[in-house]
Amino acid sequence: MFPVLLTDTVSTDLDRALHYALLWGHEGLVLRTMGRHGERIPYVNEAKLRRRLDAHEMPLVAVVPGLFEGTASDRAQGFTDLGELTEVAAFCQRFGCGIALVGALADDPDADLAAGAALLRRAGDVAQRHLLVLAVSNAAGTACASGRSLAKLLDAVGHPHVRAAWNPVAALRGGGLAADALEADALTADALAADALTADVGALAGHVAFVTVRDGRGGAEAWSESAPGEGG
Repeated sequence: MFPVLLTDTVSTDLDRALHYALLWGHEGLVLRTMGRHGERIPYVNEAKLRRRLDAHEMPLVAVVPGLFEGTASDRAQGFTDLGELTEVAAFCQRFGCGIALVGALADDPDADLAAGAALLRRAGDVAQRHLLVLAVSNAAGTACASGRSLAKLLDAVGHPHVRAAWNPVAALRGGGLAADALEADALTADALAADALTADVGALAGHVAFVTVRDGRGGAEAWSESAPGEGG
């Protein structure tokens, strides 16, 4: 595993993002948007992107195209995302990029686990044809808030090209711990968080292709962001 930078967390200007990626010792980029008008992958200036990456010898490791964030019961949106995935996968193949970060589908009481798994399994077939891995992200408000719920979905999908993009902070804030536990005294909160994350790691064993690093302290309603290594 090696550190990569999601560029638009710093700037949508590619040159500026590359400057900081090199300054901070990152070994690759993750791209979601770039350019003054916020062009989103895969609809970006490919010629400029290729020139900049080649000039800095910086690989494009992953992309965030904004797919599979709707509900599993919305069949029209599902087919739209599958069609869009074909374009994303072709883009990734042109740039030698092996990972696309996608959503775990929206939280929907009317959709069962099987429906979401079937959609992501079809997406895995598209990804496999382009030698791409889909890394599904857990997040609050989705069908998979914690790593454990994400693991259940991936077990149901059962596809080698559909894996996990684990976000530990999102897991704690969205489903791994109750808000009052995170707002307990620091030692108690840290111990509870460690237990929850250990459970996530155990459930996700063998699934993880990407880990999103954030740091901070506080509960869901009073979260304070900090630089990695300076929070809880």
